[in-house]
Amino acid sequence: MRLTLALVGSLVLAACQPTPPPPAETAAPAATPSSGTSVVDTAGHAFGPEVSAEDLAAHIKTLSSDDFEGRGPGGRGEELTLAYIRGQFERLGLEPGNKGDWYQNVPMVETTAQPTPITIAVGGESIELAYGSEQVIGTRSGQAEVKLEASDMVFVGYGTVAPEAGWNDYEGLDVKGKTVVMLVNDPGFHASDETLFAGKRMTYYGRWTYKYEEAARQGAAAALIIHDDAGAGYGWDVVQNSWSGAQFDLPTEHDPEPRLPLQGWISGPKATEVFAKSGQDLEALRTAANQRGFRAVALDAKASTTLTSTTRSGESRNVMGLLRGSSQPDEVIVYMAHWDHLGRSFGGAGDRVYNGAVDNATGVAAILEIAERFVTQGTPPQRSILFLAVALEESGLLGSKYYVANPVYPLASTVAVVNIDAIQPVGRTKDFVVIGHGSSELEDILKPIADSQGRVLKPEDAPEKGYFYRSDHFNFAKAGVPALYAKGGIDHVEKGAEFGRQMGQDYTVNRYHKPADEFDPAWDLSGIVEDVNALYGVGSNLAASETWPHWYEGNEFRAAREASLSEAR
Repeated sequence: MRLTLALVGSLVLAACQPTPPPPAETAAPAATPSSGTSVVDTAGHAFGPEVSAEDLAAHIKTLSSDDFEGRGPGGRGEELTLAYIRGQFERLGLEPGNKGDWYQNVPMVETTAQPTPITIAVGGESIELAYGSEQVIGTRSGQAEVKLEASDMVFVGYGTVAPEAGWNDYEGLDVKGKTVVMLVNDPGFHASDETLFAGKRMTYYGRWTYKYEEAARQGAAAALIIHDDAGAGYGWDVVQNSWSGAQFDLPTEHDPEPRLPLQGWISGPKATEVFAKSGQDLEALRTAANQRGFRAVALDAKASTTLTSTTRSGESRNVMGLLRGSSQPDEVIVYMAHWDHLGRSFGGAGDRVYNGAVDNATGVAAILEIAERFVTQGTPPQRSILFLAVALEESGLLGSKYYVANPVYPLASTVAVVNIDAIQPVGRTKDFVVIGHGSSELEDILKPIADSQGRVLKPEDAPEKGYFYRSDHFNFAKAGVPALYAKGGIDHVEKGAEFGRQMGQDYTVNRYHKPADEFDPAWDLSGIVEDVNALYGVGSNLAASETWPHWYEGNEFRAAREASLSEAR
């Protein structure tokens, strides 16, 4: 995940202290519109019952205005953002989604580790790995000091335990107190073998988050992932920039995931040197790790370090509105978007507000428009619909992570989640991109809707980069809830794929996580209108049925869903 938290760093946590609910006068008055009517908000814009470019623009323009200060967690930007979303929920006549409360407080912890070398005793000598250029290590333990003393190092291939794939890199291995070293991504990617996992497409087992969690489950004292540009999907500079400095997480008592005392990355060249001095050929082991039946290899090396860290606590909030179902109210469909962005920076000349118009005022606008359409359709849905605007996505998906760890509505009763994040305003496209295409039966519901729009479902570009695991729906997926993350593609109806590709690249280079991500009245929002209507259609279909969509056979999250439903039964 491209984290740019160094930009706001201590600003976010300094501001992220508990704040009182916004005063009532900042919210629009509650109203229950009747089908086919329009309602006027406090800014004077008339919102109609149908999804429209004008309504979307009104939401996006407000949420990404300089007045909202880049929607940084804490302080005035957060208060204005939550007041606006709550006001729209109240205007639509939704219920407070958290048992009578509009908000769910999300605790967070900032950990800043001191740059620390790692000493490796190998081949009769001592090698010191420099922090930053050769390794980056940190802790999520919350401890002020963590020691690693002469810990045996073990190469565990990809560090994967995938029963459905018949794969266990830890089979017959005891790594308690040891330092495990592993490869990034999946065996299928490096081997270019479509029969291994999902081939080139990264599965959850390929993500660094999974690898650390599994190492913690196995009892390891530390874990180091060997970096390579292709496997990670980014260069060493991204590792160095993202992992150094302040890191954000939930407090340990609020996080269901197991945690390691120490975790980090080691550069490819330095790993090659350490393996060679231990009498091993890293490239030969990489090839072996791509084969079924691979067994871990103990290295003749011991790792030592003492990591000191400082921590600070803070808090942000999720905001939620509920449309209660008429006949199956306990079964819930979730529409989700993250409301936060990077706030503003201080010092220097020029624009310092990171407005986040595309990322993710578009997503918040989308769930508000979907809520409007559900409310004004006349017939209430049979199942309940939860509209969930989550905090701290830019800090590591923490708002959604906290909700999943502390669900207001049981996850076993959550039918599905539809996540909306950063839709590009490039106009109508012939393709509808499903991030993580081939994951769940939600695609079977979306496909005929896309067909009716004359569009084709397609996977994202560069599936090996694991974009499915980098947005808020991922936390629901890990818990087994079927999740859909889909948005307009690049094949522009009139101007073709090259135009769409150039527009996407221009946004990434010039506006993504920059002050230039601002609302433009000249935007063509017709494609976003189609996207929002299609995603509304998915929820509308589910809300009027007794269907429980599932992950496709062989998906890494299917077992979690089956276990959840079985426990509920």
